[in-house]
Amino acid sequence: MNEGCCGSGDSCSTEKSNNPYLPAILSFTLLLAGMAMDYFKVPFFQGWVRLIWYVAAYIPVGFPVMKMGWNAILKGQFFTEFFLMTVATVGAFVLGEYPEGVTVMLFYAVGELFQDAAVSRAKGNIQALLDVRPKEARVFRNGEYVTVVPDKVKIGEKVQVRVGEKIPIDGILLSEKASLNTAAISGESKPTSAIKGAKVFEGSINLDGVVEVESSKEFKDSSIARILDMVQNATARKSKTELFIRKFARIYTPIVVYLAIALTLLPYFFVETYAFQDWLYRALVFLVISCPCALVISIPLGYFGGLGAASRNGILFKGASFLDTMTKLNTIAMDKTGTVTKGVFKIRDIVLHGNGQNESTITQNELMNYLAALESQSTHPIAKAIMDFHLKEDLGFSATEVTEVAGMGLKGTVNGKTVFAGNETLLTAHGIRVPDTALAIADSLVVIAIDDAFVGYVTIADELKDDAGQAVLEMEKTGVTNIIMLSGDTDAITQAVAKKLNIKNAKGGLLPEDKLNEVERLKKKPGATVAFVGDGINDAPVLAASDVGIAMGGLGSDVAIETADIIIQTDQPTKVAQAIEIAKSTRRIVWQNIALAFGVKAIVLLLGASGMATMWEAVFADVGVALLAILNAVRLQHMKWD
Repeated sequence: MNEGCCGSGDSCSTEKSNNPYLPAILSFTLLLAGMAMDYFKVPFFQGWVRLIWYVAAYIPVGFPVMKMGWNAILKGQFFTEFFLMTVATVGAFVLGEYPEGVTVMLFYAVGELFQDAAVSRAKGNIQALLDVRPKEARVFRNGEYVTVVPDKVKIGEKVQVRVGEKIPIDGILLSEKASLNTAAISGESKPTSAIKGAKVFEGSINLDGVVEVESSKEFKDSSIARILDMVQNATARKSKTELFIRKFARIYTPIVVYLAIALTLLPYFFVETYAFQDWLYRALVFLVISCPCALVISIPLGYFGGLGAASRNGILFKGASFLDTMTKLNTIAMDKTGTVTKGVFKIRDIVLHGNGQNESTITQNELMNYLAALESQSTHPIAKAIMDFHLKEDLGFSATEVTEVAGMGLKGTVNGKTVFAGNETLLTAHGIRVPDTALAIADSLVVIAIDDAFVGYVTIADELKDDAGQAVLEMEKTGVTNIIMLSGDTDAITQAVAKKLNIKNAKGGLLPEDKLNEVERLKKKPGATVAFVGDGINDAPVLAASDVGIAMGGLGSDVAIETADIIIQTDQPTKVAQAIEIAKSTRRIVWQNIALAFGVKAIVLLLGASGMATMWEAVFADVGVALLAILNAVRLQHMKWD
């Protein structure tokens, strides 16, 4: 934020006492007593006694501001908020307006306290959401469980987590099952279930029974550590509005000072009844009114609020700049598997290909053994579904020389035979014809060839996410005019899923580079602002290339955290529309504050220059408007976008 406003950075907070309210309370007490003695015309309260009393009331709130103004001048920052307030209030004392001088500085100090509290709360809301890191871990060492700090847990060690405790590290569940509360890290209030072998994350609360977890990452490299670092650094990526206001304040403040000098001296040449004291007072009022604090505090605070609100809803923005970009979004390209579908595959049918007499050259059990041997060396979700299939008889087939052809499938040698397993493109590329009957099936399909002969296929079922249809409707309601599905799955399956979701544009059979080309093409359209929604792993290039990259369920994906601009922790596609709404609410409040600050200040500046406004109106135009803008920005922390 602007260095000219106290409460906007560490430089200000270091000047505050342990009790930041004490100076203001002391100043207010002395001011109130002084004004009472003025009102009742106490005999001794005049001359030097009166001056010393009001100076004593001024020092608790005025001295820290003077000191910061002087430090800023030593750094070459002459025209700061501190300088403006010092000149205006000391000038009031010179003119004998002691109560007004103290009141202006006191109100300024109180306003800064409110600003500090609001900024601290906004920052605290963001950090508290993620700073749920456990303080200890129970690790199995030398035949017993010992308690250590989490950063001493090594990869591969077994950790025990009791009921009600937080999982201290990222790892793999060793117990048969677990019920976990992941609200602190995903924003999802409903408990989630995990089975043996599933990934579990630091900060999740174990709800049922003692479970054991094998550490898969060091404490410093855990997903929550990286996300926490990302969110804390999000404020470093300023929006264009914030950057403009900062530049504006640097130019605006010296101009105001020169105008105040001109307002004091120039009337001497044009006004017959010129009185230096009157015009100096107007200039001092002018200086107080012109302080830019309402802008340089409330605008970043608005973005803080937006980032915090998004985080509480399981949406992580990597910077305020992406809040701005989301308000302009009119095109969304999305992946299919894992984005609008659950990405949890199960084998539905196993179909053998017969010869002319409809007799197969291979049995179903043999086909699945060949396929399992090959897929055992892949990490693709479909490979997992195949490996989860219960073989009638494990023939002990093993695969060698396995190679993965990106976007197509696998090739390898199983029991001395060349085996292909993947999509139609893989087999076609090797001169193997896939029957039309197989190609007509609108399901995820794994076609298999052995020794250059097509032998059959397996259909894989994947379900739509529960909120997928609602997600598309809500995206359209936010003003997104073009939604397109881009998938590596077959075009027939992609079109079928798109039809269910009422997505008019869809393309299937795309390799990662094809998706990248499609997004680049969309970005070239006049006025297009394009977001890509994917799983953050295979889609890393296109996530990086889009105007906004949105990773679904990115909590456990290092690639998602590194590449995407926004991470949807809850894995719900409806959160994309919610992210747009939060961004629009943030933008709306920021511009309300800009209009409020400029509007009120412009009116009171004119009144002050013409002599129709006093220091009291000036205080409202500065501190009052700042407080109103802050209260408006704080509204973001209480809004709901369900």
